[in-house]
Amino acid sequence: MTTDSATSDGAATAGADHPPYDSKPWIAGYAPGVPAEVEVPSGSLSHLIDESVKTYGKHVALEFFGATTTYAELGDQIERAAEGLRKLGVSKGDRVALVLPNCPQHVAAFYAVLRLGAVVVEHNPLYTPRELRHQFEDHGATVAIVWDKVAATVQDLPADLGVTTIISVDLTRAMPAAKRFALRLPVPAARTAREQLTAKASGTIAWDSLVASRRIAKTSPRPESDDLALIQYTSGTTGLPKGAMLSHGNLNVNAAQSRAWVPTIERGTSVVYAVLPLFHAYGLTLCLTFAMSMGARLVLFPKFDPDLVLDVVKKHPATFLPAVPPIYERLVQAAEKRKVSLSGIQIAISGAMSLPQGIVDLWEHETGGYLVEGYGLSECSPVLMANPVGATRREGTVGLPLPSTELRVADPDDPSVDRAFGEEGELLARGPQVFSGYWRKPDETAKVFSDDGWFRTGDIVTMDEDGFVRIVDRIKELIVTGGFNVSPTEVEDALRSFPGVADVAVVGLPHRRGGEDVVAAVVMEPGASFDEEAIRAFGRDCLTPYKVPKHVVQVDELPRSIVGKVIRRKVRDQLLAARPQ
Repeated sequence: MTTDSATSDGAATAGADHPPYDSKPWIAGYAPGVPAEVEVPSGSLSHLIDESVKTYGKHVALEFFGATTTYAELGDQIERAAEGLRKLGVSKGDRVALVLPNCPQHVAAFYAVLRLGAVVVEHNPLYTPRELRHQFEDHGATVAIVWDKVAATVQDLPADLGVTTIISVDLTRAMPAAKRFALRLPVPAARTAREQLTAKASGTIAWDSLVASRRIAKTSPRPESDDLALIQYTSGTTGLPKGAMLSHGNLNVNAAQSRAWVPTIERGTSVVYAVLPLFHAYGLTLCLTFAMSMGARLVLFPKFDPDLVLDVVKKHPATFLPAVPPIYERLVQAAEKRKVSLSGIQIAISGAMSLPQGIVDLWEHETGGYLVEGYGLSECSPVLMANPVGATRREGTVGLPLPSTELRVADPDDPSVDRAFGEEGELLARGPQVFSGYWRKPDETAKVFSDDGWFRTGDIVTMDEDGFVRIVDRIKELIVTGGFNVSPTEVEDALRSFPGVADVAVVGLPHRRGGEDVVAAVVMEPGASFDEEAIRAFGRDCLTPYKVPKHVVQVDELPRSIVGKVIRRKVRDQLLAARPQ
């Protein structure tokens, strides 16, 4: 387990331990104006938002279907919601679950929880009861702030989980009155039509009543940089999702590193589109923290809808648009169809999956701006590297380490041994944005840190002599689909419950547009009939849609190691060989 202080101390002696990387060759490739190091903020995220409220009070902070909230108004909501939570008994160190899509209330709730020194736990609001239960069992939050459409799902969690207070959020309250009935969002498939109609469950507290509280006292203690701010669930390297513990300092410095990477974006005048979900580490940092620290206008989209985005583009194009490759492609296609110009969108940073050069060329031709690829992990707050926003960017790479970030490529079997430039090895990272460990899982934490405190990403890469990194493969067996990580184990555990399935292995197969498709290979019990659609339908009742296998294939047996463990790599190879060309 490593800490922020250990990380900083270790960085000072890195050159003596790992000569191939001590010269930090990547710094020479930085775009003009990007510093080699950033000053690590000393305050918390509560101080970050307060500074923006003070500096940009009259500026628009949030836009939602045309309704706007200034920084002063947002600060007022945060202070009142924090007081409301305090009166409900929330205090420093308590976990508070957020189960919300992108909306103004999500932003206010996030910072209100942090104002008390409590810990935010983000959840996908479309998770099934099975998926939510695992996470609530793990983090133990007794207070949850949830979208009213899924309040009943949280209420239905077993009583022994101890969720005593549910605060229900009606998204439409933050919309202009004329548009309140136009919003159409997906709800969990497991809910019946009747349950959806009665989703404003009884016994919950309305968010509006929370923000009707008086403002929290200025003397109320604030969190400090080293305090835990967020538990972000990730599949890590293997197994079921684990809670990555991120401090205020981790998240604050990653926002600072992101600001340093794009020096041409001006504070107080920029426009950031939140098409990525705020509950995802990528969207959380580049929207909830980076954008707010910039005094930006954050335009919130509860789901990605090209038409909704284009409606905003016509009024004020994005200065900064973080997304995933399919979003950029669909936006260009929709803009061409509607004859809407994308000109003026300055910088787009793509992550979570590989970025095809064809999409880069298409996007930059239409916008006149930059589209560059980056890389990160939830355990790293999440951004570790990105391509320079300028002439030094390099096609096919995920770029260079951010300021104050160290990377090295090591022998996967012995991380103390460095690989030479150009040789394949495991990517190791060290920097102030690297997490302290997994929530209540010291053994899992120990597995992902080397003896000298470097975080083992589980990705096989090469680094050239200029410091540019190419992703080659993954040691870990995660599946990356649509920008989300999927744990094969979680999907396998769900499908094994289907009557007649004797065994199952889940892998990711390459998708022609980048990323992977979730594919399951199943062995049926003797005499049981195979029905692909029935198995997929069963999966939809247990899993969030992006985790449901796109294809289910019947096989006679699964390849196993000498100790009986399924070898997913061989399953993947077999399915690839059998797939029609």
